[in-house]
Amino acid sequence: MAARADHDTPTRRRWGEAREILIVFLLAVTAILTAWCGFESSKWGGQMSIQFSQASGARIQSVDFASASRDARAVDLAIYTEWVLATARGDSALADYVSDRFSPDLAVAFDHSQAGGQELASPFRDPSYVPAGTEEAAAASDRADAKFDAALQSNHRGDNYSILTVLFAMVLFFTAMSQRSTSPCAGWFLLGLGIVVAVAGMVILATFPVLI
Repeated sequence: MAARADHDTPTRRRWGEAREILIVFLLAVTAILTAWCGFESSKWGGQMSIQFSQASGARIQSVDFASASRDARAVDLAIYTEWVLATARGDSALADYVSDRFSPDLAVAFDHSQAGGQELASPFRDPSYVPAGTEEAAAASDRADAKFDAALQSNHRGDNYSILTVLFAMVLFFTAMSQRSTSPCAGWFLLGLGIVVAVAGMVILATFPVLI
């Protein structure tokens, strides 16, 4: 019995040393991965803030361009009204004077609306009438929508990295508990569980986009 005990002691010692090496290695790797996840979460959070700011700026530009478009339409409408009144009175000289002062956008739509004998047809209903600022407002609105969607995606990616830090915290927990276990079998079980969770976390981490 004594010989058998002496035979088991070196074996157990070697297994214990192997487990300690695995524990140190796993703790070191997990600490690095946790730090990396925190770094990436912070970077994506910063990216989200920038994109939200860009979306807000583009939205303000869209509102400004839309306001300019409404103002241009109001001016065109006022000038066109004068032309209609002059034409209705038969004052061709005044009508020509007013039409010469049409904005380029209104002039194009006016020529289209008058084509084919459509007297006094409203140029504002013509598809060619696009007051200044309309296209710019639409483009700025599209940029704002795109930046907002990108910001939401960046927020989601940052959250994913934050969730991984929780997963790696579980690895640290299982590894620490394996050190405290008085039973070798329980210690190896907890360490193995930590390794499985760590590998799963690394596989998931490999699928995430990286922002430097």
